Amino acid sequence: MADQKQNQNQSSDNTPARKVNSNLETEHGTTTIDDGVVGKIAGLATREVSGVAALGSTSQRVMGSIRQTFGSEDVKQGVSVEVEEGTASVEVAITAEYGVAIHELADAIRRNVISAVERMTGLNVSGVDVNVHDVKLPGDEEDENEDEQTAISSGQDR
Repeated sequence: MADQKQNQNQSSDNTPARKVNSNLETEHGTTTIDDGVVGKIAGLATREVSGVAALGSTSQRVMGSIRQTFGSEDVKQGVSVEVEEGTASVEVAITAEYGVAIHELADAIRRNVISAVERMTGLNVSGVDVNVHDVKLPGDEEDENEDEQTAISSGQDR
């Protein structure tokens, strides 16, 4: 009996059988979800969490503000995703608002991203890593806008 169970989980050459995500692989066909789709969902889910000031590192945010000047927005800025065999692994880079308990913020981001990705795609989420690159202090918004305008202006002068 134990041998029969083991054989069900291994192929004929004794290598472990590939895990199948029944949400995405059915008798009627296979659904493939691109990393970019999962990245957009994860980015929007992260932005929904109270206490997230921005996504991405400082350089990513400056590039994002330049894109916005030309009417484009990258909702997956600061998000990297790897989808493999029906399972997604997500990493988000954020700036937290001052005064927020960062460990609680990270937990809330994980819960929201896992819920959104699993609900909308049917993928299993193996983990969500949260990298906090900065803390937005009260009054930082004016300084940040000046820095972004300087970066935009110097980029347009070239």
